[in-house]
Amino acid sequence: MELQQLRYVLAVAEERSFTRAAERCFVVQSALSHQIKALETELGVRLFARTSRRVQLTAAGEAFLPAAREALSATDRAAAEAAAAEGEIRGALRIGVIPTVTAIDIPAAIGAFHRAHPAVRVGLRGGASDEFITAIAAGRLDVAVLGLADSAPPTGVRTRVLARERLVAVVSAAHPLAGRRRVRLTELAEETFADFPAGSPGRTQSELAFTAAGITRQVAFEVSGTELMLELVRQQLGVAMLPPAVVPADPALRTLPVTGAPTRIEYLAWSDFNPSPAAAAFVELALRRS
Repeated sequence: MELQQLRYVLAVAEERSFTRAAERCFVVQSALSHQIKALETELGVRLFARTSRRVQLTAAGEAFLPAAREALSATDRAAAEAAAAEGEIRGALRIGVIPTVTAIDIPAAIGAFHRAHPAVRVGLRGGASDEFITAIAAGRLDVAVLGLADSAPPTGVRTRVLARERLVAVVSAAHPLAGRRRVRLTELAEETFADFPAGSPGRTQSELAFTAAGITRQVAFEVSGTELMLELVRQQLGVAMLPPAVVPADPALRTLPVTGAPTRIEYLAWSDFNPSPAAAAFVELALRRS
């Protein structure tokens, strides 16, 4: 069994396509298919059920995948540690970023990191804070920027507070409250809201504040990103509660400080158990730039 075969299996499992997996691994599809077939023959099991249109892990493939992923991770980590001992940082760096990050210029930080450590393969994905905490604890992610309510600090990972801020109400310029300098949370009780999906940390920040004030609100629009949320506000379909820094200067929008508004804390998070050299280097760089 070769490490390259494991990489091919992982790529096919994640891409659900031999064609996309071959493109990702920079190899022709026939070579990738041949290597996976050879591995299946060696193991005596089929790892994938495939047709011309569909690829799916078999039960044997599902059982094989976690150990294969661990083996590849351990190999990459061993190579990175050896290189770090010689003064060169190598390996992979997997970063997670929430859609409302404001405390760090992530593209600029990654750019600076890449120039300092060009041998590191950097990957970036968006998502939710709770997903990132779980992924870091499980070793599937190295570093993440989180945004959480002040009453719900992260556990199971190391963190540093990057910023603490109160959310603002975002309304359209035509909204009756648009001319106000400040509003109370209770004044928003009858509004229709656009917010993040129910149960997500981005939504929880607001839910906790409204619940503490004894207010029941209506969230009619659940979206994952701020751009769509703000467009709904522009169309006068609802109001939003967001960090002020993510709201662009736009004559169609107004931001209003809110008495009793939710407090949001932005964290940098990484593994509390033996972070990789690449992760440690990125954390150091990010904290300097925050």
